[in-house]
Amino acid sequence: MTRARAAAKLSEPTASSGQAAPRSQDAPVSRESLDAAPRRAHKKSGRTTRDPERTSAAILAASVREFTDKGYGGARINEIAKRAGVNKRMLYHYFGGKEALYLAVLEGAYVAIRSAETRLHLADQDPVDGMRELALFTWRYFLEHPEFLSLLSTENLHRAKYLKRSARIFDLHSPLVAVISDLLQRGAANGQFRADADPVKVYVSIAALGFFYLSNRWTLSTIFRRDLAEPQELDAWGHHIVDTILASLRP
Repeated sequence: MTRARAAAKLSEPTASSGQAAPRSQDAPVSRESLDAAPRRAHKKSGRTTRDPERTSAAILAASVREFTDKGYGGARINEIAKRAGVNKRMLYHYFGGKEALYLAVLEGAYVAIRSAETRLHLADQDPVDGMRELALFTWRYFLEHPEFLSLLSTENLHRAKYLKRSARIFDLHSPLVAVISDLLQRGAANGQFRADADPVKVYVSIAALGFFYLSNRWTLSTIFRRDLAEPQELDAWGHHIVDTILASLRP
């Protein structure tokens, strides 16, 4: 199995519990599912080694937990193998080592969110409605997948050293830029948006408003004596992101 094919396994559909906001049914595995994946991998004793896809999925799920909890430097292959219920030789056989496994996890994380975004069908929506849905989706995705933000933080500490080695990362993000460009162009033609908005800057603004809030919510809550992790605060911040983005796009 190639690394790319193995990485894509992280974006397979999982069941979602009731959510108040739109989200894709193909969102990546939750933390509970990550814990359960290794157990499922050897539910039927003796079959793990004869089921390559199940084994690679268990290894990737265990790797997400290990890299999320300990970062790249602290993660250990022995622990990943133990979590996945496989031996190290099998792990190396599938992924070739720690760096390759970490890159597979990074790619899988991006595949998951980009795949979920495509299911919003933004090209079929009114530009304002589409931009609102993208902003809310991004915020709620961050809330539901803290492992995604943790992996991004780890990779930024390394200045994208490993992500730069990915042969597919640009292709994963090109469709997103194209979709946002389409929303902006149609909105400008309708007089809903200004004509000079940059799609990359728009998305970075959406992501930044969500990422900064979550990564700093503990210090901000302490400084302002206001629990920013309360559900009503989180919901209100999502709508604030929408209002801010739409206001920045007005003609």
